[in-house]
Amino acid sequence: MPSLDSVLIAADTALRTLSGANHASRPCPAALEVPRATLDGTQRRLSGALMRVNHVGEVCAQALYSAQGLSTRRPELRVKFETAAREETDHLAWTQQRLFELGSHTSFLNPLWYAGAFGIGLLAGRAGDAISLGFVVETEHQVEKHLASHLERLPAEDAASRAVVRQMKDDEVRHAATAEQAGAARLPAPVRWAMGLAGRVMTGTAHYV
Repeated sequence: MPSLDSVLIAADTALRTLSGANHASRPCPAALEVPRATLDGTQRRLSGALMRVNHVGEVCAQALYSAQGLSTRRPELRVKFETAAREETDHLAWTQQRLFELGSHTSFLNPLWYAGAFGIGLLAGRAGDAISLGFVVETEHQVEKHLASHLERLPAEDAASRAVVRQMKDDEVRHAATAEQAGAARLPAPVRWAMGLAGRVMTGTAHYV
């Protein structure tokens, strides 16, 4: 059973994630970009929708890593989950900041996304550390592909959003590699397919809501 401290930390993570009270430990990549042409209304709406989807992904990442950290009995693995979660907190803060700059909003369904991802993380953790790490690897691979598609879809003029997405993509690749090195098991094909389907439902909904 997880300790009381661990449960309280998980509850604090949930509250901070859903309230938007997150602070990045690294400078936002967007701040390093030279501003380009002003976005028109159509471009701004597209960037806002895509960054909202990315923000939802980071909400889910916080829930997943929090649940998996609670589930593992290996202190060194819990540290790896916590380290990855801190970098995902940077992503969460960056995407939220960019959404506000674009005049857009975070998903109204964030509590639902968080609860669902937390439950999945608990199930993965209870299945054992190798499966839990395999879930991280598959999730990060799918997120990497998703971010790559966003780099193709974001307006060329939106240098700020593109800089954030590029850094997120680099971080996700590293998280997957770390999980593989820690002993991740390859998930069965039906599980990977189900994860992909769930991801498409989430991103398709978050694009609008």
